[in-house]
Amino acid sequence: MSELATIPWHLIWPLIALQFILMIVALVDIIRNQRTNGPMVMWLLIVIFINTIGPILYFIFGRKQG
Repeated sequence: MSELATIPWHLIWPLIALQFILMIVALVDIIRNQRTNGPMVMWLLIVIFINTIGPILYFIFGRKQG
């Protein structure tokens, strides 16, 4: 338990918040547009379960341009 006291939480919380916001924005975009490169359910699962990389992958490869 003493290891948790030594973690610099003031540096970690912004990263956690950024990751959470990125995931929410990706999920909202998937649900609103419903047009993705590949199955929509697959992108929902990728964004939810592959925390930081999932939303980034969706915005690079999953969004349909047009």
